[in-house]
Amino acid sequence: MAARSKKAKKEIVLETVKKQKIGFIDLQFTDLQGLVKKVSVPASKLEDALEDGVIFDGSSVDGYATINESDFRAVPDPDTFLVYPWTQGDMKTASFICNIVDPEQGKQFEGDPRYRLQQQLQKAYDQGYDFMAGPEFEFFLFHLNDQGNPTLNVCDQWGYFDQVPHDRSELVRRQCTVYLNQMGFDVEAEHHEVAAGQQEIDLKYNNAMIIADRIAQIKFTIKTVARMRGMHASFMPKPLRDVNGSGMHVHQSLTGKNKKNGTKNIFYDPNSDDGLSDKAMYYMGGLLTHAKETTAVYNSYVNSYKRLSPGFEAPVYVAWANKNRSALVRVPSGRGKATRLELRNPDPAGNPYMMFALMLASGMDGMKKKIIPADPIETDLFKMTHAERKKKGIDSLPGNLGHSLELFRESKFIKQVLGDHICHHFMVKKKREWDKYRMQVTQWEIDNFLARL
Repeated sequence: MAARSKKAKKEIVLETVKKQKIGFIDLQFTDLQGLVKKVSVPASKLEDALEDGVIFDGSSVDGYATINESDFRAVPDPDTFLVYPWTQGDMKTASFICNIVDPEQGKQFEGDPRYRLQQQLQKAYDQGYDFMAGPEFEFFLFHLNDQGNPTLNVCDQWGYFDQVPHDRSELVRRQCTVYLNQMGFDVEAEHHEVAAGQQEIDLKYNNAMIIADRIAQIKFTIKTVARMRGMHASFMPKPLRDVNGSGMHVHQSLTGKNKKNGTKNIFYDPNSDDGLSDKAMYYMGGLLTHAKETTAVYNSYVNSYKRLSPGFEAPVYVAWANKNRSALVRVPSGRGKATRLELRNPDPAGNPYMMFALMLASGMDGMKKKIIPADPIETDLFKMTHAERKKKGIDSLPGNLGHSLELFRESKFIKQVLGDHICHHFMVKKKREWDKYRMQVTQWEIDNFLARL
């Protein structure tokens, strides 16, 4: 039955490509850092690609293989098929997200980040749960210079939720919304964020694999539309000093079957005082317990830690709250089907498959061990003294990539979730980045020390 269903999906895709006169197919996957890789084939080669995949050199992709074990196959997943609505005529293009197969072993590659998320989702499914996620995408829009390269000049001077006429940034957000909805992504909202030039687009929650696949597409769509309008969209966590950085808050919940063969939100309990079930609290306990060791994945660039600093609405301290946005985990006000937890430290620059795999595994570990989090902190954590935080047992997230990598390397939990291959290659890549960064002599150092030391 599964084989016939898979064959039927391929036939539907091939018929759609033929009917819409699509000329090219982008086959995509991500490296360990979350950067999207692709190979394009003419539509006439799609049937072969769907059957056998496309060979590529894994030794040239960060974290995939060494030079003597380099050949892999990118095999398109028919469920991820979509058509780019801004492409036309002979250049009309469709795309797939691919699974990575090791030809020698004849199975999915252990180092494929998408595969690691598939494994965690299957473990949850075997226990009766589906992992639902809804990310908030923050980004900046910058002007281009005469050579077409991005500058640090923001495209507007507006603030949070500002409404202004004939706004270039709003036109980008709205055009993105049109395209994303045409691709079936279901945009919930778009608005201006706090900092000048900073924007946000939010997707409706869905199965975490669907959302992880869409993250690559939404970022590509935003960058494409921005270029069409003479701007550059950046998902860099902290491109500008002294203003808010860009995060990717992830709203998450678990669903399961109810007695009427429908679905129910596992995090909701109408009989509890706050509407949260015991499983929601245990899940939150897992997120908080594993918060420090998972930071290297949620915040995977040296620049990520410029965003995670007090005073800019990004979490620094390991605590949870209901209304307090300075906490790492927040419980938004919705209940019933809308009951969810919001993890606030991830940023949009990293690998979504690895992030979601660790979020789910952390929460499931909390449920397995029945980890009960400490009481919520509803006062501004940034205004509390170190002694006050220490008295309440509030720990801090690692303050830089170097510290995060130390915790990552020592974590048995991380190795169980991501596997030895990813852990080793991620560590090598990021340690190299950290070492190069540490050796830089910044302009700030020159300005402050050169003349007087």
